[in-house]
Amino acid sequence: MLLELQQIIVKPGQQMLLQDINWQQLENILEELGEKRAARISYSDGWLEIMVPLPEHEKDKEIAGELVRILLDELQIDFEPFGSTTLKNERTQQAVEPDTCFYIKNQAAVIGKKRLDLNVEPPPDLAIEIDITSRTKFDNYRILGVPELWRYSPKGLQINLLQAGKYIESNFSPNFPNIPIIELVNEYTEQCMKVGRSQAIRAFRSWVKQNLH
Repeated sequence: MLLELQQIIVKPGQQMLLQDINWQQLENILEELGEKRAARISYSDGWLEIMVPLPEHEKDKEIAGELVRILLDELQIDFEPFGSTTLKNERTQQAVEPDTCFYIKNQAAVIGKKRLDLNVEPPPDLAIEIDITSRTKFDNYRILGVPELWRYSPKGLQINLLQAGKYIESNFSPNFPNIPIIELVNEYTEQCMKVGRSQAIRAFRSWVKQNLH
């Protein structure tokens, strides 16, 4: 007897691994899961991982994404946010859903797009992951060619830049040159936990206006 997807329950903070999933099966699963769902997927060469993040994970994701959007807006840099949209490339047999992602240098290439096919479109310029626990997901981004990957964990922000086919840890972000992005993200994410999101975001906007204009 075959199980239907809706019969499978993955609790927050847990993940399920499926093997020997071909590309058409992946597309069918994505269609059945739908766009509005808590689960995230990661797919590589027949292996499919389905994960459901914890509530605190979602909170950190929203804060990190909001800080990036504020910086881009205040610096008057054009960008297209794509949230947790599925990044997939059938040719390389890879698919992954970041916690959030942004097109910055390549934003013009995706204006008006609702779904992404990395066979056609370039990868996002920046992807953000909260608490990466699976090495496969890290490799997904490398194979898909995402040039800048942020990892935020309880230890703070880590910036990884794709160089010669490998991710190299960096102290700066090419998308935000001359800005102490690691210190800023760490400080204001921590502030959100201490004084609440609203006060922390207002303080961040104030810092940006005083230091970047």
